[in-house]
Amino acid sequence: MHIPVVLITGAGIGIGRASAVAFARSGYRVILTDVLEGEGQRTAEEIIQEGGHAEFHYLDVRDTERTDSLVALVEERHGRIDAVLANAGIAHKVPLPALTDEKWNHTLDIDLGGVFRIARAAAPGMRQRGSGSVIALSSIMGVAYGWDEHVHYSAAKSGVVGLVRGLAVELAKDGIRVNGIAPGYICTAQALSEENSLGEAGLKDAAKFIPLGRTGEPEDVADVAVFLASDAARYITGQVIVVDGGLLVGRY
Repeated sequence: MHIPVVLITGAGIGIGRASAVAFARSGYRVILTDVLEGEGQRTAEEIIQEGGHAEFHYLDVRDTERTDSLVALVEERHGRIDAVLANAGIAHKVPLPALTDEKWNHTLDIDLGGVFRIARAAAPGMRQRGSGSVIALSSIMGVAYGWDEHVHYSAAKSGVVGLVRGLAVELAKDGIRVNGIAPGYICTAQALSEENSLGEAGLKDAAKFIPLGRTGEPEDVADVAVFLASDAARYITGQVIVVDGGLLVGRY
């Protein structure tokens, strides 16, 4: 019996880590990738200790050659990749006067380019089999909000929405579904950073105006990713699902 295979970028911490655990508990073989080698390896080991199937590979999603070779390796080793969760991303606070071309390109190359590269690499194998699911992480800052001193992040996450829609249409005839997730305020290391994001106090304040009364946990997003990869979402493609506790609809 074939064990379904999911490849996750940025799987060492936060939403990526929670997703790796959730997919493993749902019966997937999880291919974890990250530039954070220690965190990624530890997560893989934890999954294996729980009785799941997992392996870690170092991957910088800016590296086209390494991305392509890793996908080829996984397909050779396990026969196929059933789902991809393109989660790797960064968010650096940079006011416009300090936003150099280099800083702009760095964020776009990871947050948007990284999604494109892993999807492009996985698509041929999925096309050959006539099935597959690609899931990309956007953000509420990419679908509804602007974020001061983070225009490069907002632009990249908006780009993910366009990428999802374009790929969904192009790949649908080959049986491949492409969807996105736009998380709201989720309690991750990124959000807890006072230097680059809300910080702990900011997250606590945010909970006051979220209709469900709390900020999200990585698991809240991970479970949606598992759903989108599953046959339960078989007629959903080209969509970006907002996971924000009602934040966007509640701000009026």
